[in-house]
Amino acid sequence: AELGVERRFVPESCPRAVRPGDFVRYHYLGAFPDGTRFDSSYDRGSTFNVFVGKGQLIAGMDQALVGMCVNERRFVKIPPKLAYGSEGVPGVIPPNAVLHFDVLLIDLWNSEDEVQVQTYFKPEKCPRTVQVSDFVRYHYNGTFLDGTLFDSSHNRMRTYDTYVGIGWLIPGMDQGLLGMCVGEKRIITIPPFLAYGEDGDGKEIPGQASLVFDVVLLDLHNPKDGIAIENQLVPESCERRSQTGDFLRYHYNGTLLDGTLFDSSYSRNHTYDTYVGKGYVIAGMDEGLLGVCTGEKRRIIIPPHLGYGEEGRGKIPGSAVLVFDIHVVDFHNPSDSVSITVHYKPSNCTVLSKKGDYLKYHYNASLLDGTLLDSTHSLGKTYNIVLGSGQVVLGMDMGLQDMCVGERRTVIIPPHLGYGEDGVEGEVPGSAVLVFDIELLELVSGLPEGYMFVWNGEVSPNLFEEIDQNHDGEVLLEEFSEYIQTQVDTGKGKLAPGFDFEKIVKNMFTNQDRDGNGKVTAEEFKLKDQEAKEEHDEL
Repeated sequence: AELGVERRFVPESCPRAVRPGDFVRYHYLGAFPDGTRFDSSYDRGSTFNVFVGKGQLIAGMDQALVGMCVNERRFVKIPPKLAYGSEGVPGVIPPNAVLHFDVLLIDLWNSEDEVQVQTYFKPEKCPRTVQVSDFVRYHYNGTFLDGTLFDSSHNRMRTYDTYVGIGWLIPGMDQGLLGMCVGEKRIITIPPFLAYGEDGDGKEIPGQASLVFDVVLLDLHNPKDGIAIENQLVPESCERRSQTGDFLRYHYNGTLLDGTLFDSSYSRNHTYDTYVGKGYVIAGMDEGLLGVCTGEKRRIIIPPHLGYGEEGRGKIPGSAVLVFDIHVVDFHNPSDSVSITVHYKPSNCTVLSKKGDYLKYHYNASLLDGTLLDSTHSLGKTYNIVLGSGQVVLGMDMGLQDMCVGERRTVIIPPHLGYGEDGVEGEVPGSAVLVFDIELLELVSGLPEGYMFVWNGEVSPNLFEEIDQNHDGEVLLEEFSEYIQTQVDTGKGKLAPGFDFEKIVKNMFTNQDRDGNGKVTAEEFKLKDQEAKEEHDEL
């Protein structure tokens, strides 16, 4: 005679129960007490959808549904007076029939509901949140209230990318994404009138279905965004900042906004080398590398329209915001010359180094970031060269000019006056600016340009006869070498310092051996000033 309700399954979590005025979606089996089935929503393949407490159901069902939770199962016995009474339903329900219903509640909402947002993870740092007209990239799992999965971006292995608040999404998702931080995770519950309404989407989502989205926000930008720069380390001393046209060498880690690493120069153990402001890199990086100091570390955040755009590239998805943590190793301009800074100069500094002088000096060689490349101090010996003879890079030849013994200076050499784009494998990186800290220890004055040997006194008028010791009218290399050695040993002559004696003498002999037969005759033999005079006369 009375309504009977048996709760056969009650879920552990029941955040909300049916109240009069709610709209519900449920499955049921309808049977008579003898077990004969008279109706089933399962047979029709769709839930029964109805308002509760508004007279749209038989009275017994209206009462039995109140207090139910989603996923709860109830067995309901309804007496005739709360069902179809003495009239029944012709051909289906006989008069005065007791009805049994096995009910499973699938969905529940109210016309006064709003979008519900439950954040279950939020990053400690949240510099920016989603606003109307922002473009976002997010992953989601979409389920119904009973937990049934209907869609997932994770399964497609691709984020959902869209503008927010301009009608590209269902209204409830437009609302639910507002205020999110990158990295935040939230559950967004959307009633059907803010989702796909009475008709559903025509595919996976039935009409009048509440939707639950488990969302993690991966990326966020606005089409009006420019790049953002966060200075992480700026050296105290910054004598020069990068400008358009400069050539930079820098290390970087490239990540997406959620921290996913997509590239790193460190992993290749090689800097990224490029011109700045010339279009050799993406527009955002071109801008972000301007105004940096050597040794500076900064974070450059680049929106996709200044990065790789909608298409992306390689490991970079389309419409992705890029984060570059860079460390500037060095930079220069192709118009740069050698930079010289004198730290100490003796008070008695009258003899200055010039082309052809033989120099002995100590040095420490490093990169602009301070990385030590080489040091004569560690070898325990000086570096010895003839200035201007091509024994060192051009920038060092320039940097050692006009230096006096005891002087200390720093010479900064751009790569086009150093080791160029190729560098020295295993020692000097390509396109590297070099820094030499130099102390000149000894200077031996060289000879006038073009001379390998000079006389310290008057030249003998019988010079050829003196060299031709056996008086056969021919001078061989051995005779020539022995004679020059004697002049040097007795102080009558001087060889260009810093060169190998045998090579110099052979070169001098070859110049005199004009017919190349290995012998010098009196007719071939001429001094330097005689050669110059003859050439002048001919001209």
